[in-house]
Amino acid sequence: MEDFFQVGIYTNTHGIKGEIKVFPTTDNPKRFKKLKEVILRSPRGEKVLKIESVRFQKQMVLLKFKDIDDINDIEKDKGAGLFVPRAQAVPLGKDEYFIADLIGLRVATDEGEELGTLTEVIQTGANDVYVVSGEKEWLLPAIADCVQEVDISGGRMIVHLMEGLRDL
Repeated sequence: MEDFFQVGIYTNTHGIKGEIKVFPTTDNPKRFKKLKEVILRSPRGEKVLKIESVRFQKQMVLLKFKDIDDINDIEKDKGAGLFVPRAQAVPLGKDEYFIADLIGLRVATDEGEELGTLTEVIQTGANDVYVVSGEKEWLLPAIADCVQEVDISGGRMIVHLMEGLRDL
């Protein structure tokens, strides 16, 4: 299981006083309002930054960090990922999982057929789609009729291949 989750990517500076634009990689960008700090990981290293203010502009999040008051203090870290520890992650509801925990699960059917490994989660808006890679690639809807069991600690997912899925 992952110990840290990426919540955004630093895409650009905003103004000259150290504020940055962040593309959110979390399903709820409003969560930035509750964060006190983030871990910035760039090729230059990793550092913990305390959040001073959060604003929203279109699909972007504008962050201002404490003790960073000049564009030159942060500009070199463009492209860096912003992470939070698992302990600060948003609590999950029943039958909800972090994508990072799903990637790598072995996937089998309820009839015992091994399909492969879950390699990607496509977020479509209506429901997620799980990409399972094995002898062939499977696209499985993340719905209750298809996903029968998810065992994160056991590294396994059991699915029911609904009518028509084998033909895709």
